[in-house]
Amino acid sequence: QVQLVESGGGLVQPGGSLTLSCAASGSIFRLYAMGWYRQAPGKQRELVARITSGENTNYANSVKGRFTISRDNFKNTVYLQMNSLKPEDTAVYYCRAERGGGGYWGQGTQVTVSS
Repeated sequence: QVQLVESGGGLVQPGGSLTLSCAASGSIFRLYAMGWYRQAPGKQRELVARITSGENTNYANSVKGRFTISRDNFKNTVYLQMNSLKPEDTAVYYCRAERGGGGYWGQGTQVTVSS
């Protein structure tokens, strides 16, 4: 069992930056692949970025070069650094822990990019 708590969302102007954090507890964090997903109103949830237990990363094409995912296995935390934010990045961002075909979701944090 893994519990995930996201933080760091908020309102930011276009071109601004935010860093999301996801703190994990309840299991061996370092063995899990961790992902950030987002869901905008009326749209399906989509993968934003993912980092494996071996720290390999992959990104959605829409965020490549702007977002960076990282993890700190000592703090049991995964981060999403978001730069050059655009209005189309507005969504609820969810953290996910994945292992062995299963996974756990956090409750989500709202990111709004607007002037």
